[in-house]
Amino acid sequence: MANNDLKSPLLPSQPSDPPHLILTVHESDYSIQQSSNNNHSLNPNPNLNTSSRNPFEFLGSDGLSVSAPSTLDPFRNDTPTIEGLYELIKIVICLPIAIARLVLFGVCLVIGYVATKIALHGWKDKHNPMSKWRSRLMWVTRVSARCILFSFGYHWIKRKGKLAPREIAPIVVSNHVIYVDRFSPSSRKHAVNEIKRKASCDRFPRVLLFPEGTTTNGKVLISFQLGAFIPGYAIQPVEYLPIISPLDNCKENPSHFAKRTGHAIASALNVVQTYHSYGDLMLLMKASELKQEKPSSYMVEMAKVESLFHISSLEAVDFLQKFLSMNPDARLLSSYGLLNWYHGRKNLKTVLPSAFNYCNYSTPWQAPAGGILASLELSGETEDCQALFNCSLTCLDPASLCFSILFLLFVKKFLCGRVEFHDFLRAFRLRSCTLTEELFGFLDVEKSGSITFKQYLYGSAHVMKRPLFRQACELAFTECDAGGHNQISEQELGDTIRLAIPDLDGDELHELFNIFDTDGDGFVRKDNFISCLRRNPLLIALFTPCLVHKDSSKVGHGILEEIGVDTVVGFDELDKRESIDE
Repeated sequence: MANNDLKSPLLPSQPSDPPHLILTVHESDYSIQQSSNNNHSLNPNPNLNTSSRNPFEFLGSDGLSVSAPSTLDPFRNDTPTIEGLYELIKIVICLPIAIARLVLFGVCLVIGYVATKIALHGWKDKHNPMSKWRSRLMWVTRVSARCILFSFGYHWIKRKGKLAPREIAPIVVSNHVIYVDRFSPSSRKHAVNEIKRKASCDRFPRVLLFPEGTTTNGKVLISFQLGAFIPGYAIQPVEYLPIISPLDNCKENPSHFAKRTGHAIASALNVVQTYHSYGDLMLLMKASELKQEKPSSYMVEMAKVESLFHISSLEAVDFLQKFLSMNPDARLLSSYGLLNWYHGRKNLKTVLPSAFNYCNYSTPWQAPAGGILASLELSGETEDCQALFNCSLTCLDPASLCFSILFLLFVKKFLCGRVEFHDFLRAFRLRSCTLTEELFGFLDVEKSGSITFKQYLYGSAHVMKRPLFRQACELAFTECDAGGHNQISEQELGDTIRLAIPDLDGDELHELFNIFDTDGDGFVRKDNFISCLRRNPLLIALFTPCLVHKDSSKVGHGILEEIGVDTVVGFDELDKRESIDE
């Protein structure tokens, strides 16, 4: 490339006279790039048993592996704050321009609305393209939309590349949003059918799709939804990049096709491609709604999770609610208490200058502290710290202030959003014993004494999607239902669970029984029992003694003896069909 700068396009525009280039991106030619950090945490439970024994080996589990967390947040916009006399003067001077743009926006919006209303009035044949006079009238709407963009500051949009003929690439994809009810299977199916129908008919214009499924900050490219790639037609990315066609005579897996297209767009935009999806935005919004300290720490790159475990975003949100009931910010709050910063309130910005002045001295630890404080303000983290440190600073000298800020930054980065062993036990109404330590150790892949939501989600999904999980749930219910009444009493559940936790007392058993007894009638029926284990798949380990015979030496041997191999295969195929439906 001649000009080695960020403004130069990675893929140059094609001249108009040569034929259209069809780009084939093979799967081996790319890899999704992501930044990750080493997650260092202090182990507050040095005596916790970190045995590597897998409590779910009887289900065929070979252990848990959790990928490193991504440091990227595609949904965060670091908008600079407006402050200072200079910014206020600019606002006053530019106020007439803003008013003129607002008037232009309103006029164009009204004109476009009226033109669209007239063009669509009386149009009932939605399965065929618009008549010519309707299409020509829609040009008024297009011009109005362009003027609206002008009023927003997009004065000139430079076109790169060349639009391919419709017969070569009937689908054009971009990187923003399309409105489909993603939680309705019928809506998704209808959208795919409409894409197929309109892409296959030359009478319709090109189909423009936005497969990311949501908006981002534009600094990364998140995973694509598959609706644009299921039909199997050639696709031309925006800015009119080279055409990307499905491999294997249009029989390529839609997921692979989407990944190849995403890689081509990410390379052209010179941005990082991640496994984030709309599901991560749902997790982010739920964590924000429940007022978590750092909501972005609960994003897990849902596209990868869905690919590995075939669980939906709604299921992931349910797991998040369970995880948040374990009080993941307990370590953060206890760290605040150590500093005793809850007396009075004062704005952090008023104290930062004295901290900067103090850090100008040559004391060895003061210089790094000053650098971190400076980067803190330059990176726009001051507002976060205002929310994080909204507490008294009047009693602190500059040295104590620097130390406290550095300490709390460490706490926010490495201790926020983590659950310790005792909080894990409290949420599941369990007591500390060898089995529960093994359960926690199964999730704590870092052996740090605490777990993150990503580890909890991966572990729960890993257990729930074992081929023998469904059968294990049914067999556990049968073993508990000693009377054969198709319901379990508290005494029957206790007799079974005490095989795994012998010293479980009556109060602990009653609280654990209430988890299964969702309707509160004093009995647990089969559907409630299995539904509870699907919401809390880790609890299946409590029934290990009745599921695996003592003389079973092979993984899953005890279960296979009880229910038969044919049933196992049948349920395995059912799991596969459900994954395809999702």
